[in-house]
Amino acid sequence: MGDIKFMKGNEAIAEAAVRAGCRFFAGYPITPQNEIPEYLSWRLPEVGGAYVQGESEIASINMVYGAAAMGARAMTSSSGPGISLKAEGISYLAAAMLPALIVNISRGGPGLGSIQPAQSDYLQATKALGHGGFHAMVFAPNSAQEAADLVYTAWDYAERDRNPVLLLMDGCLGNIMEEVQLPPMREMKDEDLPEWSLTRRNGRDYQGNITPIYTEPILEGINTMAGEMYKAWEEDDVKVEEFMLDDAEYVIVAYGIASRVAKEAVLRLRAEGHKIGLLRPITLFPFPKKQIRDLDYNRVKGIIDIEMTIPAQMREDIELQVKDRCPVYEYGRSGGCLLDDEGVYEAIGEILAGGENNG
Repeated sequence: MGDIKFMKGNEAIAEAAVRAGCRFFAGYPITPQNEIPEYLSWRLPEVGGAYVQGESEIASINMVYGAAAMGARAMTSSSGPGISLKAEGISYLAAAMLPALIVNISRGGPGLGSIQPAQSDYLQATKALGHGGFHAMVFAPNSAQEAADLVYTAWDYAERDRNPVLLLMDGCLGNIMEEVQLPPMREMKDEDLPEWSLTRRNGRDYQGNITPIYTEPILEGINTMAGEMYKAWEEDDVKVEEFMLDDAEYVIVAYGIASRVAKEAVLRLRAEGHKIGLLRPITLFPFPKKQIRDLDYNRVKGIIDIEMTIPAQMREDIELQVKDRCPVYEYGRSGGCLLDDEGVYEAIGEILAGGENNG
């Protein structure tokens, strides 16, 4: 492993990207992700990379498209409104089967919303990242360390699948400062460029091209392959943390910063004798369907969805797997109002009391 540094979550993402071999970034300023482009504006030139502040989010995502087509490890970052503007370009990346990393450090919404942290973009990330029915793998770290680790491996997935990858993290984790053990520097050589990249094709007699535009039979075949790829993700690539679930009668489902607050509540409630645990999705897509579906519903009396958004956005995915075998509750804050230990503890306590009294 590399150095240990005290860094903001956004800075950890940027440095891990450089060490993973990222050599191109294009983006546009928006709070609360600005530390990522600021960091990369000086760090990428140090390693021979290119940093571009585009004239808009739309221009920036199309620059990422071009760099990815050349075989470079390329990325962009933004927050909810900016990701909405980049949605067409992200869909074009998926259509052209180009790998790239998209980072969303989310804020309150909808609309311009609040520049304060929130988890308002779950549905955007997992259901509506762009038009055309495509999906991207969506990683949701809950610490600066995990953010660095997931960014470091993101292009491995993106290049394996020839598909963009999204990292979704709220502004609280983006700006919190934590100790991070950074990964080693990867030296990307010419032979590491993908065979399909335009750079590797230069000077060769190659009849294929990179395009997001296809005739109908070809497009249907590509969509069929994508559907099979998404199913393979569900089998092979789900990442989840399970905490104190062995005897849990109530299970909290939470990701990102909400999972950290929820874990503190679990420890406190456990000390009071309540049988409660936590299931934390690390991949939001593919969603941990099996882990929720296979809970022992002869024992589990309720699922509690904790999110920093109102109404809860992950709840529908949870309910689809629970299938009415127990109640699903929710608690959250919204619009930039942060979850806090006491509020989460009290809300869960009320749910437990109600359930135990009804039982």
